[in-house]
Amino acid sequence: MPTKKEQQKEVPEVISSIDWSWLAKLMLTSRAMDDKEENELVPNKDVLYQFSARGHELGQILLGSQLTHEHDAASAYYRSRPLMLSLGLSLEDAMAAPMAKSGGYSDGRDIGVVCNKPGIDGPTVLPMAGDVGSQYTPAVGWAQGIQFHQNQLDEEEYERAISVVLGGEGSVATNGFWSALTIATTQDLPILFYIEDNGYGISVPGDFQTPGGNIAKNLYSFKNIRIFDGDGTDPVEAADLISQSVNYVRDRKGPALIHLTMPRLNGHSYQDNQAYKPDELIEEEQQNDPLDHLKTFLVPDRLSDDDWKELQTQADEDIEEAAEAALARPEPDPRETERYAFSETDADGNLDTQKVGGLAPSDHNFPKSSETPSPGKQRINIVEAIRKTLDYELETNPKLMVFGEDVGAKGGVHAVTMGLQTKHGESRVFDTSLSEEGITGRSVGLAYQGLMPVAEIQFRKYADPATEQLNNCGTIRWRTANQFAAPIVVRMPGGFAKCGDPWHSLSNEVFFAHAVGWQLVMPSNAKDAVGLLRSAMRSNNPTIFFEHRNLLDAKYARKPYPGDEFVVPIGKANKLQEGEDLTIVTWGAMCEQVEIAVNEMDISADILDLRSIMPWDKEAVLQSVQKTNRCLIVHEDTKTGGFGAEISAVLSQEAFKYLDAPIERITMPDIPVPYNVELMDAVLPTSEKIVKKIEALVAF
Repeated sequence: MPTKKEQQKEVPEVISSIDWSWLAKLMLTSRAMDDKEENELVPNKDVLYQFSARGHELGQILLGSQLTHEHDAASAYYRSRPLMLSLGLSLEDAMAAPMAKSGGYSDGRDIGVVCNKPGIDGPTVLPMAGDVGSQYTPAVGWAQGIQFHQNQLDEEEYERAISVVLGGEGSVATNGFWSALTIATTQDLPILFYIEDNGYGISVPGDFQTPGGNIAKNLYSFKNIRIFDGDGTDPVEAADLISQSVNYVRDRKGPALIHLTMPRLNGHSYQDNQAYKPDELIEEEQQNDPLDHLKTFLVPDRLSDDDWKELQTQADEDIEEAAEAALARPEPDPRETERYAFSETDADGNLDTQKVGGLAPSDHNFPKSSETPSPGKQRINIVEAIRKTLDYELETNPKLMVFGEDVGAKGGVHAVTMGLQTKHGESRVFDTSLSEEGITGRSVGLAYQGLMPVAEIQFRKYADPATEQLNNCGTIRWRTANQFAAPIVVRMPGGFAKCGDPWHSLSNEVFFAHAVGWQLVMPSNAKDAVGLLRSAMRSNNPTIFFEHRNLLDAKYARKPYPGDEFVVPIGKANKLQEGEDLTIVTWGAMCEQVEIAVNEMDISADILDLRSIMPWDKEAVLQSVQKTNRCLIVHEDTKTGGFGAEISAVLSQEAFKYLDAPIERITMPDIPVPYNVELMDAVLPTSEKIVKKIEALVAF
């Protein structure tokens, strides 16, 4: 006999296709899991950080039941455990992760609800992050990757695959949400935005996050996106809307957003007592429990009361068993904690390959490479060196793409990508919206798809809005215990050029040296630019490729093109000059200033161009200092906490007995680069300043 709600409206066809017994079992299991944690495991300090999914389960499980394509992916957030259960996360892993036990999706490294799931036997769940809103742009990258595999690589198995990104109503105020929305709607990507609205971002009401408190109503006038809006506690309505929205995207009608309201039946986290909510609101939310609505819908029309009780009993027993097994797991091995900051090889030199991300899992074969150059006759500048290297890698690697603001028809604000779009097409070389968050997050999602993104951020300072995505990208391998990685290349011009200013002239390379998991290279000439960029595009780690603006067309930096096979190993310094009197360690534009200074003096100096800041060639520096017994470090970055301080600290510890003089540094003072040329020259390290410092150091 139909329920009253069913009598009031026609029952959608999708209702008959859902395994309601399975759905009820998962909802009861998720609820039992929350109960176990809140009533026992957290008070006993077996779980230290707990987020309840109570009230959010129905829609997530319905969504999970729709993600059936092998190339589907979900980019979720910390309240998405019901979705994970619907996609096959084992109960023991689900219980063990908040206990920080070994195994699972992070081996105790990340917060217990920050999940991931490699799509080996079904849909992929992209690595979650602990910051709000950062899940959106990687999901857009996955969606664009679907298009690329299907349209550019002619892989038919990607047809009808979709990307789904989950977030709460608070996350719609973030940069990540709006950047992803812009990319999805301007590029017509197969992505579904799934927004769970429980009315509160911790204690802040939803109408502080978006005008009127309902993002769906605000987006009805947005172009190129279909909006679905409804009740996430009503089994019939939620199932119908989720089915419609998923199929809309699968049918390639465009991106879609579904907004479902639901109660948050517990605090934001265990410690949150919800004292900011009126008592009558808490009571109203409890009366709107989707589990109760599901029971009303199913019992007695589809399940008997005894069937429901049996499912509940089984769920409770399963969680007790899973919790017991999880508690019995060993603690993670502390000896393994430092592993997987970077890609690793075993004792035989075989790559310890991640399951998802980058070219390595597909056993991609690169063309032949060599550390021996095959130089042409004509010297070229760094601009042409980078362009020729990108061109060759685009020709030989069909999974590589180059993108950023103005890199397409214009050819880049520094002319580096001139002509590449015409030659390789708009799907391989393309412009982006003005969002560094979007450029970087999209790159991460494309890397998850097994592609090689080479993104350009026009100036170093403009990377600041992308900091969240850059930091998250670097830690993916470590956070997932080598299950996921996102090897990408981010090209980033910076430093002074002709004149200075606090924005375009920023160097600040030490920021990326401190960013866990990132390689950082800084070529000082065209030859090294070729070798380092090619190594970066073939690396299994993410790499910042720093292009110094003053060197792009500088006479000093011009070298013959070293050939299409030439590579420079990342982490290997180059000795510019051999000498006995002192060691000078430098990189980037300061190489020219150091060589000018030394050549003006009657001294013999080892000049080392590090080329790579992370990792840096510590052995080469130590070997040189052991020979010369003196060291001067010259860099353009500011002094306090600059990378020269790291080099100095290592030398003080590991080469102290060889030193005949203090380790000296010449750097920028701790100020931005000024615009006025005379002011800029007054603060930059110059050959004149280097000469004076060398004289004092040698005379010490």
